[in-house]
Amino acid sequence: MPAGAIVYDPAYRDHDTGDHIESKSRVDAIMERIREDERARHVQILKPFKAAPDQVGTNHDVQYIASVRRLAEAGGGWLDLDTYCSSRSYEVSLLAVGGVICAVDAVMADVHNVMAIVRPPGHHAVWNKAMGFCIFNNVACAAKYAILSKDIERVLIVDWDVHHGNGTQASFYDDSRVLYVSTHQRPFYPGTGDFEEVGSGEGEGFTVNLPLPLGVNNDGFFYAYDRLFIPIAQQFEPQLTFVSAGQDIHYADPIGGMLATSNAFRGLTERVKSVTPQGQVIACLEGGYDLHALADSTLAICGSLFDFPTQAEEDDVNSGISKHVSDRVERAIKVQSKYWEL
Repeated sequence: MPAGAIVYDPAYRDHDTGDHIESKSRVDAIMERIREDERARHVQILKPFKAAPDQVGTNHDVQYIASVRRLAEAGGGWLDLDTYCSSRSYEVSLLAVGGVICAVDAVMADVHNVMAIVRPPGHHAVWNKAMGFCIFNNVACAAKYAILSKDIERVLIVDWDVHHGNGTQASFYDDSRVLYVSTHQRPFYPGTGDFEEVGSGEGEGFTVNLPLPLGVNNDGFFYAYDRLFIPIAQQFEPQLTFVSAGQDIHYADPIGGMLATSNAFRGLTERVKSVTPQGQVIACLEGGYDLHALADSTLAICGSLFDFPTQAEEDDVNSGISKHVSDRVERAIKVQSKYWEL
């Protein structure tokens, strides 16, 4: 199988958010960690291209896209209470979408799995507005590109960010071609992602939400995937899989309240790979705000995607599966059993 690749461009640093927690230091930390690793630094780097506005327009309102451009051209400002747009953010946001589209082109040609280290993140961005540090929805735009341009009929999107990907869910809520599955902390921002949010119309049953309590550790996440997501994904038989890879479920993250370690991300990625054996997995950076944890966790994802060993040195954390987790998994299974054999 041909080697995998990383999508990255130093221009992602030009989305200048100042001292905002979602800053250029995130991609700096990841790329430094990759360059330090003997195996990771030899992975091919793909240079992204800027998405055309009409490619972004498959998932976003043209008036909203134009408003982002105008704000950037005027010198920047706040798109919402959390999301800053600098003078270069419109161009960089097009490059972020283009980076994930570039990844689609690569895995549909001859590349075995891709890690897209892009920013700004995307999974909160909805049709006509920015949310939660996100300007355009990178994964949703790329998934629509794959469906429209690559004759892909079944796309799986796995979202393990600590926050629910409300924008991605909304993009495909009535679409049976896309299976969206999410673990996320609840109650938490943005307040969506309850068990009963399962899709509508033709898309009913193709949205799978597992809202989790505070403090879920590696074992809890693995249990959730093994009991719920993997059986559903196996029945769906994806032709292409995206991961909205938010490393803010790490125990060191200053925003989240989970207890995953960096090694958990290797285990989660292995599970995703198991349901997409053709090697058409694209992991796309979303959240993660402790720089050391983010770098180690992203390296662990790369190790799984590209089949090289990784092992982070980490503090002891809780092990075992709490009843709070198992109860929520069983509740999700009860909801989803209407649509899938579980």
